[in-house]
Amino acid sequence: MGRVAPMGVIKGSHTVEIEAPLARVYEVAANVAGAAEWQPSVLAVEILDTHPDGSAHRVELEVDAVVKKSKAILAYEYEQPNRVSWVQEKGDPKSLHGSWDLEQISAEQTRATYNLESDPGRMLGMLLRGPVEGKVREFLTKGAAEGLKEFCESS
Repeated sequence: MGRVAPMGVIKGSHTVEIEAPLARVYEVAANVAGAAEWQPSVLAVEILDTHPDGSAHRVELEVDAVVKKSKAILAYEYEQPNRVSWVQEKGDPKSLHGSWDLEQISAEQTRATYNLESDPGRMLGMLLRGPVEGKVREFLTKGAAEGLKEFCESS
């Protein structure tokens, strides 16, 4: 009695259809260093090390999670041209992993799904109760997907 239960895992995803070829959408999603240009929650990106092909491997991201700015070191993996995924190595949330899943609809159309799963831990979890959780989930997932769509279609 009196003990606050941990909030638990926050999961979310958002799918958009983008008027751009799969290769272009993958190029933008896989360019982790450029994420702050089109992803509203990403405030800063620092590449810590790269894969042998030069793609970002370990990255420190500063993110606006609505209730609090947070930092995390993420390890990225790439499955060209359909998937970019990441897992947190260190950071403010207890755990964080996510992915971009990309699917070619036609030569000029791509379906992109942004998936995110996080255990915010006890401290962040206390801030994310009730309707705030839904707002944060939508800001992070829908914001990323809509940002990718807008950036790919306008450039």
